[in-house]
Amino acid sequence: MRFDLTLIQPWIKPDSRVLDLGCGDGTLLETLAKEKNVSGVGLDIDPKNITQALARGVNVIEHDLNVGLGNFRDDSFDMVVMTLALQTLRYPHLVIDEMLRVGRECIVTFPNFGHWRSRWYLGHQGKMPVSKFLPYTWYDTPNIHFCTVKDFEALCSEKHIRILHSSVIGADNNQSPIANRFPNLLGVTAVYHISK
Repeated sequence: MRFDLTLIQPWIKPDSRVLDLGCGDGTLLETLAKEKNVSGVGLDIDPKNITQALARGVNVIEHDLNVGLGNFRDDSFDMVVMTLALQTLRYPHLVIDEMLRVGRECIVTFPNFGHWRSRWYLGHQGKMPVSKFLPYTWYDTPNIHFCTVKDFEALCSEKHIRILHSSVIGADNNQSPIANRFPNLLGVTAVYHISK
C-alpha cells in the first residue's frame, strides 16, 4: 500500500462511513473495511480501476469528479478521502467544497510541486520537471493544476477550512521530521485532514 494511504488511516475512525474519490483499485477501502469495519463507497472514472475494486469487494461507482457530488446528500459520510487526484481536476476548489458538503471531515493528498527537486529542475533545465514520482512530460500529464503546500494552505485560509492535521512525505517515501519542518521545500507528497 502507498505510504500516504497508510499515513491517513489513523485519522479514519472505526465503523465510519467513508467516500473515496478516485479510489483506484480499492486498496484503501478494502483495508479499512477489514481493519476498521468501515462502510465505504469508491468513485473512479477508469474502467480498469473499477474492475479491480469490484474484485476486491469494494462498492464502486463510475463517476467523473469534475461534475461534482450532486448525487450525495449533505453530511452523507463521516470521512471523504481524495488521494493524489486534486491536481488532475478542472476545478479542484469546487471539488473540495463538495467534499466538505457531503463529509463531516475530509482527507486530501497531492504531489507538492514546490519540492526543491521540482524547483531545481525547472530552474536548471528550464523545462517542466519529470521524475520517478511524476513521470509525465508537460504535454501528456494528467496533472493540470500544479499545487504546492503553501497554495493549498492559502486556499484553506481563504475558504475558512480548518486544517485538523497535516504532514508531508519526504523523498524517501516516509515521514521525516525535517520535511515536516520545511514542508513546502522538502515534502514530495502533502497530506491534509480538513473540516468545515
